Amino acid sequence: MSIALKVNGKDHSVDVDEDIPLLWVLRDVIGLTGTKFGCGIAMCGACTVHLDGQAVRSCVTTVADAAAYEITTIEAIGETEEGARIQQAWLAEEVVQCGYCQSGQVMSATALLVLNPEPTDSDIDAVMAGNICRCGTYPRIRAAIKRAAGQGGQ
Repeated sequence: MSIALKVNGKDHSVDVDEDIPLLWVLRDVIGLTGTKFGCGIAMCGACTVHLDGQAVRSCVTTVADAAAYEITTIEAIGETEEGARIQQAWLAEEVVQCGYCQSGQVMSATALLVLNPEPTDSDIDAVMAGNICRCGTYPRIRAAIKRAAGQGGQ
């Protein structure tokens, strides 16, 4: 079945089953490998992308469900104001260790700043709780989000 998608501002037509997870279409069909597979059950956040600016887990979102939305992946998040600020703050706070979870972390953090430009620690914890970091960089993630929000670093 041919499904039309708009990913990172570009139109794509993919010939896949409508119930295939968006994650695999992004990675294996379109070739955008920045979105990672982690758990496959929407518990770790590594596969987070935006549908019309809202953070969703692409491992449990079907390609048919995503087709109605503008899809943004980590490859294009830096083109948004909030995404660019988050990426710059990530570097300034030296968040990344192994890096595997970071695309999902950045996508969730960016969606947070779009909805709440001045998040409290509680706001950050609530939104980012669905993103697991095996390296435990949570304090640096919070500091980076606060920096991107103009609230300083640690």
